[in-house]
Amino acid sequence: MLARRFALYLDLIRWNRPAGWLLLLWPTLGALWFAAGGWPGWHLVVVFTLGTFLMRSAGCCINDVADRDFDRHVKRTAQRPVTSGAISVKEALGLGAVLALVAFALVLTTNRLTVLWSFAALAITLIYPFAKRFVSIPQAVLGIAFSFGIPMAFTAVQSTVPVLVAWLLVGNLFWVLAYDTEYAMVDRDDDLKIGMKTSAITFGRLDVAAVMTSYAIFLAIWGWAGVAHGLGLLFYAGIALATAQAAWHWRLIRDRTREGCFKAFRLNHWLGFTVFAGIVAGYAVR
Repeated sequence: MLARRFALYLDLIRWNRPAGWLLLLWPTLGALWFAAGGWPGWHLVVVFTLGTFLMRSAGCCINDVADRDFDRHVKRTAQRPVTSGAISVKEALGLGAVLALVAFALVLTTNRLTVLWSFAALAITLIYPFAKRFVSIPQAVLGIAFSFGIPMAFTAVQSTVPVLVAWLLVGNLFWVLAYDTEYAMVDRDDDLKIGMKTSAITFGRLDVAAVMTSYAIFLAIWGWAGVAHGLGLLFYAGIALATAQAAWHWRLIRDRTREGCFKAFRLNHWLGFTVFAGIVAGYAVR
């Protein structure tokens, strides 16, 4: 019985689908490297890696509770634990609260400014699941939520938020818009039936163009940041390889098939990792 319950909790936080939390991790760690001018030390790497995993898991709990009445009408989500009734709303919210508190305990080992930013991060995490009811492009709200690790990385290292943070945040927001639009394209037919608002619906036949433009803006801004910090050829190679991956995603989504769009979404963490690896390599040989 306990083993089955534990398995349900793991399913709730998407334990077997790590792509989701990796999408948050790579830009957060990239910002940490920019903030520190290279290796930031084990303490901050562990805090931000575990914190990212924990907050994404807490976000899954909140999201599934908020969307339980919608998810039962979508093929891909109908069997999620909360939607199917395998886990109660109270249980899911309780687990989410515990995970968020553990993440907050990690933040407390940094500094006061980072702790203050963590409250804003929690607020946007709570708001996002409901944005899909009112905002035509809720992926923009998700982009903000998924970018809070960037200013927190800088405050943890520098105790300040320089102008560079705004640029990195905007760039990351466009990356989130790109991959979450691919995700929304998978469920577009179901979302139209139940009245859910998504970028895939809002962009209509311009969806593929919007995705590719968003990739270009993301790579241009983060590429510029690396150039401005003198990261050199290995960083350029990382950006070039990430650009090639984005071009491959165009081939996957251009026909708007469920399979192609979902595959493009799932592989995005490799694109993010490639940019991060370029940053690490650039600082290592600078």
